[in-house]
Amino acid sequence: MIETDIVIIGAGPTGLYGAYCAGFRGLRSVVVDALPQVGGQISALYPEKEVRDVAGVPGLPGRSLVAALSAQAAAYSPVYLLGRQAVELRRDQDERPVVLLSDGTAVQAQAVILTSGIGTFTPRPLPASEEWLGRGLSYFVPDLSEHTGRDVVVVGGGDSAVDWSLALAPLARSVTLVHRRAAFRAHAAGVEAARVAGVSIVVDSQVVALSGGERVEKAHLRTRGEEDRALPAESVIAALGFISDLGPLADWGLELRGRSVLVNRRMRTNLPRVYAAGDLADHEGKVRLMSVGFGEVATAVNNAAVELDPELALFPGHSTDTA
Repeated sequence: MIETDIVIIGAGPTGLYGAYCAGFRGLRSVVVDALPQVGGQISALYPEKEVRDVAGVPGLPGRSLVAALSAQAAAYSPVYLLGRQAVELRRDQDERPVVLLSDGTAVQAQAVILTSGIGTFTPRPLPASEEWLGRGLSYFVPDLSEHTGRDVVVVGGGDSAVDWSLALAPLARSVTLVHRRAAFRAHAAGVEAARVAGVSIVVDSQVVALSGGERVEKAHLRTRGEEDRALPAESVIAALGFISDLGPLADWGLELRGRSVLVNRRMRTNLPRVYAAGDLADHEGKVRLMSVGFGEVATAVNNAAVELDPELALFPGHSTDTA
């Protein structure tokens, strides 16, 4: 059993900023995430992609933004419980929330703030190629340098596939982007930028098999109206999208709208002492931007602080007031 003031479920940008806000109010926080590292989708999906929807940040690689948020929260020493999922919500004899984790840990808190974004997400697999996972096939690009000097095949037609192709173009020996349709879901400007950067773009095609020895060496393509062919491929990145799921949260008794949790203006859910913020939370007029999530989690933390101690002021003051 771990005791804390606030347990934050989700260690993405919103959750990290929530840990800072809790510390600023003098509240202890525990941050839980099913992923093995902080940063949520940014760390898992696009750590090198520039984030531009944060006020005052014209453009910053996702990895750098996560590092800055982590450093900001570190001033108040939050406890991170990573690589484990929040599976059940119970109440103790005083009706305080107790969150049970997948490894058997129980976190007893005064309040819960849900910041788990789109929930648990798993990559859509590349058909008939799972045996190559970890041997040249991957679904994420956490470190671009791992692909330096390699022949890389990226499979997919969305923004992630195009962004990774563009980012790898200066490092890899060759980059081929394979999409099963003629039209891309990704922004046209990104596709054109990849083409200008030297990425070979193959459409109306599918990767039907991978082959090699200890690691992948070739990707076998089937293109409409052409004979099957093989491309050199020391790295194959399958960017085919992800399947998101609320997971155990769906059984907590929360009021849901689709895969979102409904909240009021205080970011309170229908459950006592349970709040939600960021992409997971939904309310009238909701705009799903990272900058909005920062404001929502600040609202959630400060309202939770007042619920725990009604004598506190809702507005905590500015961090620079005592500077």
